[in-house]
Amino acid sequence: MANGNTSPSRVGVNQTTDGSFAQDNALFLKKFSGEILQTFEESNIFKPLHTIRTIESGKSAQFPVTGIASASYHTPGQNIADSGNNYLSDIKKTEKVINIDKMLVASTFLANIDDVKNHYDIRSVYANELGKALALRFDSAVAKVFLAAARSASNLTSVPKAGSRYDIAGAQFGTSGIVAGTPDTSFTGADIVAALFATAQRLDENDVPSDGRFCVLRPSEYYKLVTGADANNTFSLTSAVNKDIGGVGSIASGNVPQIAGISLYKSNHIPDSDLTGASNTVDASSDNDVFGAGEGYDADFSNTFGIVSHSAAVGTVKLLDLATESEYQIERQGTLFVAKYAMGHGVLRPECAIELIA
Repeated sequence: MANGNTSPSRVGVNQTTDGSFAQDNALFLKKFSGEILQTFEESNIFKPLHTIRTIESGKSAQFPVTGIASASYHTPGQNIADSGNNYLSDIKKTEKVINIDKMLVASTFLANIDDVKNHYDIRSVYANELGKALALRFDSAVAKVFLAAARSASNLTSVPKAGSRYDIAGAQFGTSGIVAGTPDTSFTGADIVAALFATAQRLDENDVPSDGRFCVLRPSEYYKLVTGADANNTFSLTSAVNKDIGGVGSIASGNVPQIAGISLYKSNHIPDSDLTGASNTVDASSDNDVFGAGEGYDADFSNTFGIVSHSAAVGTVKLLDLATESEYQIERQGTLFVAKYAMGHGVLRPECAIELIA
């Protein structure tokens, strides 16, 4: 006799190749995963602005560094292979090693009863927040490594080209007169333009390729370029937007794409405080000691206002790209969502990076 029951075709069931069945909601998480990936990409500024290498296994990656050769006029009859004649170049070599940091995790737990009671899709909200959390950590860490490159010495003693720091308010390279914790914010949009031309000259002198140069500023400094404003945000006609002489940009869009061949971006992820001794921060526990102070990616950024660099200055080693996992836990009556990645960041070419300070 029929008992009135039926066998629905459950759209969430995942039937594996061996014929077994996973839990009823196994297939409902595809949308969640896609939303995390989309949010990560949209919130990230520094990802396309540096070098990324993917490894299949291991704990670190090696980046070989080579020096330069020399040339000499040859005297007829002399043996080029004789070291005493100084024709042979001793090309210096070293390596830069970037370690994989511990796995970075963003997670949340959704109680089943809350999910069924809720009148809107809370999973998409959670997805956005997990993606933003990972993007923030990634961008913040890479920004700090660019600043580490700007403060680093040359990779090779035979190539005396190191990173640089440019004082916007003082209009000079170096740290003379800079007092930690007391940045001078009186500079204007015109001062930033002058700084970009000065840093472009320094990159030229360091033989850094013109293609791939960029500058990242905090929004407060970026919009000074658009308005030409001073420290009091007073509008000025000295804006970097000037189409009368072939410039590009728009007051309407609030956009200045390029100055001195340097592409411009704005980001909230540039650090602006003293993080030394902040052992409880995420970046302090990195396995890459980029500043040589035993504090991972952390340092004193009190005077930092921006970054001018080339994409070759910093590298990321990727062991595990952004991935998501989820599990319905019967004993807890809810679903655990986890977004994660395993990467590491390090300095490659210090001569390509300049820190803007004030």
